Amino acid sequence: MTGFLIICVSTAVFAMIAQRLSLTSVTAPMVFLAIGFVLSVSGLVSEHQGHTLLHPVAEVTLVVLLFLDAAQTDLVALRKRHIWPTRMLLVGLPVSIVLGAAAGLLLLPTWPFVAVALLAAVLAPTDAALGQAVVTNPNVPIRPRRALTVESGLNDGLALPVILFFASLTAAETSVDGGAWLVFGLKQIVLGPIVGMIVGALGGWMLLRAKALNTTAEIYEGVGALAMAGTAYLAAVQIGGNGFIAAFVAGLTLGGLIKGACKFVYEFTESEGQLLAWGSFLLLGAALVPEAIAHLSWSMLAVILVSLFVVRPLAIWVSLLGTDASPLTRLFFGWFGPRGLATALFALLIVDQIPDVFGDQILHTAINAVWISAVLHGITAAPAARWYGGKITELGATAETQDIQDSAKPIITSRHQQ
Repeated sequence: MTGFLIICVSTAVFAMIAQRLSLTSVTAPMVFLAIGFVLSVSGLVSEHQGHTLLHPVAEVTLVVLLFLDAAQTDLVALRKRHIWPTRMLLVGLPVSIVLGAAAGLLLLPTWPFVAVALLAAVLAPTDAALGQAVVTNPNVPIRPRRALTVESGLNDGLALPVILFFASLTAAETSVDGGAWLVFGLKQIVLGPIVGMIVGALGGWMLLRAKALNTTAEIYEGVGALAMAGTAYLAAVQIGGNGFIAAFVAGLTLGGLIKGACKFVYEFTESEGQLLAWGSFLLLGAALVPEAIAHLSWSMLAVILVSLFVVRPLAIWVSLLGTDASPLTRLFFGWFGPRGLATALFALLIVDQIPDVFGDQILHTAINAVWISAVLHGITAAPAARWYGGKITELGATAETQDIQDSAKPIITSRHQQ
């Protein structure tokens, strides 16, 4: 009970100084991972208690944020006018997985290819929460901030089917009942999107109809939106599909229909969503970080550092070739691809599917990647944002400073970009 009292008090205190800390190199993920770690090693919160709370909190957080991030996206505008995030998602993400798998084969020679590819896919998604000082820093022009926000909001949902595919292949290769695992994986990948499209389409139609008939109000629309996310998740799980993919696709479908008609969708992730994310980081620190650090090996550390310093920067550089992004912007985008909740939660999601030692090793690698990324990207976010903004202004890079393409029809409306 003492441990949970400390959690509540520390959360309240952090909220009171969060704005001031946002101007420093201390980020919320760093703080809450550290609090969780200290509570665990001190014995105030046991790893068992952390595990018990982590799974429901993490699942709810991931479902809600996948749904709402996707619901904020205007796919038409993304395809036609927003070339930077489109390239980073459709080219940079696959290239990250390919390069990560190639590096893994060199650094983990005893691993089977499918397990290496699975690890590369788990390490590919990024999380803007770990570099919030970048996406909220007014020194950074709107267009780069928006590109990073959109990419981090969508790449986890796009990476999940790939993760599930390689998880099924890994389970099939390391299990005596490989065929059953393949069927399970296919059902997860196929049924999830189908359920998501149905729920998103019906939910969007009901919301627009209710607004037209004036039978709802903003205070109730938020409850309805969260219920749609839960419906997509639970309905998919009920028939053997993946609930996270269903929530993501439901959000994309809903967003394409309502086109900004539900104000709640744009505000929740910046208020209540922050609390969910903070709680998840704290529980990660309490339940998984101590064990992951105990299993940190030189080969694991090498994989993580290559993923952060080589794979992501090179993939983003390649993805933006031929665009109007300056070399400085490509380097900036390449570094600010922090690994966060998606990497940790996807590893948790698939670890039970792999009945072999590789499941635990992938989980430990993912958790170590998250806390290492939290430290490295956290301490560099504010100074790098100031340096980048100053350099862009000094060089007069028109594409970065004038926001020509993206200003016509924003994909995401956010107070951070106003």
